[in-house]
Amino acid sequence: MKVYINGKFYDKKDAKISVFDHGLLYGDGVFEGIRCYNRLVFKLKEHIQRLFESAHSIMLKIPLSKEELIKAVIETLKVNKLSDAYIRLVVTRGEGDLGLDPRKCEGKATVIIIADRIVLYPEELYKKGMSIITVPTIRNLPEALNPQIKSLNYLNNILAKIEAINAGYEEAIMLDSLGYIAECTGDNIFIVKNNQLYTPPQCMGTLRGITRDTVLEIAKKNNIPIHEHVLTRHELYISDECFLTGTAAEIVPVVKVDGRVIGEGKPGKITLKLMKEFKKLTRTEGVRY
Repeated sequence: MKVYINGKFYDKKDAKISVFDHGLLYGDGVFEGIRCYNRLVFKLKEHIQRLFESAHSIMLKIPLSKEELIKAVIETLKVNKLSDAYIRLVVTRGEGDLGLDPRKCEGKATVIIIADRIVLYPEELYKKGMSIITVPTIRNLPEALNPQIKSLNYLNNILAKIEAINAGYEEAIMLDSLGYIAECTGDNIFIVKNNQLYTPPQCMGTLRGITRDTVLEIAKKNNIPIHEHVLTRHELYISDECFLTGTAAEIVPVVKVDGRVIGEGKPGKITLKLMKEFKKLTRTEGVRY
């Protein structure tokens, strides 16, 4: 495997950054997870746009233009001879000192691109659906660290993931400070009730997921009514269908939440429809190389 770091490619064992990089010391940086299907990088421009928005929000200057970054992603895939891949694009504040002051890193941002394969959940879960739980760790307050900034500071999500794993589950729901559903540890969440689609709004402490937005687009094209408003666990428990979305996860059905069976206890018709349409889009939407 070859890893891109600041314009050069290194073998995996030689791909290193400074221990003084503020991305390591403080989680000071941003990232994107991107998928490539049969030499088509899905929604690449949208991912790059979101990366720049996250960077702008934390006053981090990316040393490459959007066009240059797109070329670097494509080159990384070509160098690794990958046609299907998961791409991790990382930009850190760069090397500084042991203090918090980001000015000590000015002009030294680190750009890293890793292309590899990923399997987030077992294939069986996509066919039969998964069971998830709600965990005590709440989602970051937008006023503290806005979840719409896809930052390297991911400890909030990791702590919730640990709680899920300790309880024997693959994924977990995180609530906001008021007890409403925010999102899962690495995915956005949707429910279906009476053939209508519901998902928490971005203001509830959720990431503006690229896959989430894609699902909303698909639903609109297929005349499925969509609603973005606050959701309680009660509304989730009595829903007809539930599913999660994410770049790595794609669309994965949920059939049980906190011990409550959702709908008929199997992937629902709208979920299956959206999964089918999403796979079609992965063959046409993105940057071909």
